[in-house]
Amino acid sequence: MLLTQIKQTLKSDKYDFLRTNKLLSDQIILLTLGGSHAYGMDQEGSDLDVRGISLNSKENILLGTDFEQIVDTDTDTVIYSFDKILQLLSSNNPNTIEILGCRPEHYLYLSDIGRELLAGRKMFLSKLCIHSFGGYAESQLRRLQNKAARLVSQSENEAHILKSIRNAQYDFKNRYYPHDENDVRLYIDRAVQEGYDHEIFMDICLRHYPLRDWAGMWNEMKSIVSSYNKIGKRNEKAISHNKLGKHMAHLIRLYMMCIDILEKEEIITYRAEEQPLLMNIRNGAYLDEERQPTAAFFELLNEFEKRLEYAKDHTSLPDVPDYKKINEFKIYVNERIVKGDV
Repeated sequence: MLLTQIKQTLKSDKYDFLRTNKLLSDQIILLTLGGSHAYGMDQEGSDLDVRGISLNSKENILLGTDFEQIVDTDTDTVIYSFDKILQLLSSNNPNTIEILGCRPEHYLYLSDIGRELLAGRKMFLSKLCIHSFGGYAESQLRRLQNKAARLVSQSENEAHILKSIRNAQYDFKNRYYPHDENDVRLYIDRAVQEGYDHEIFMDICLRHYPLRDWAGMWNEMKSIVSSYNKIGKRNEKAISHNKLGKHMAHLIRLYMMCIDILEKEEIITYRAEEQPLLMNIRNGAYLDEERQPTAAFFELLNEFEKRLEYAKDHTSLPDVPDYKKINEFKIYVNERIVKGDV
């Protein structure tokens, strides 16, 4: 879909919620493309995904409330609140940090604050991307490594879940009340649940620990476990709809983006240089006669894994984002809202 068509589509009735919802409308500071259009991997008939950011209201700020995000499933649109997006960007969340690296012409709307956010995007970058980007890509690719249709065994799946949780735990120490690693120990052992060979167990020894911090960690771990069931179903659906190549291409793209962040300290969402390779993968060049990933695909994957390992060891990024600068930006924006300057 051409950019002029996309802009015209956003003026249609089905996108009226962007203009009529009081949490959006004049509060929106950024609208951009998401999905295949943002990556340069769209084809005729590709869905139009829109991503955006909307400021919290004066009431939200003063009452300490947050709408977090608004999702319109009919149009594949997600608009994040300002407070929520800062949290997600600080954790180098793959699905949101790409919002800051789109092509200039792909920003369908930018306010002055939106431009300031883009200009300061490097304050979010840190080695956390190793565990957010790299961890997410690895967990997905491991499913494909089992040739997708031959779903991984229950024990292997359990190992993937544990690895994803450990990637998430890397950032717990920055966001939750500190605790010793041995205070929350996760490991795999023979299952006690019927129908399982092995399962994840936990040993917990926390004293005088803030309940809300524990609830936050628990909810994140629970979300990871739940997401694996959903992803498994999506992979089966992808196979039945001949979309496995698309998933393979997007997963390789995650490696590319993570390596860029580590090596160049840049967020490059639109993959112009690698577009021919990614489109070849998407169009089935790395699938065999039975529509399964070929050995050549796993060789390519191995190359990117090696590049990521090298980038991890040689990056000059800090361990954590520049929280001081992020908080100062948040205060600056929210203060302007409360004063009525925005």
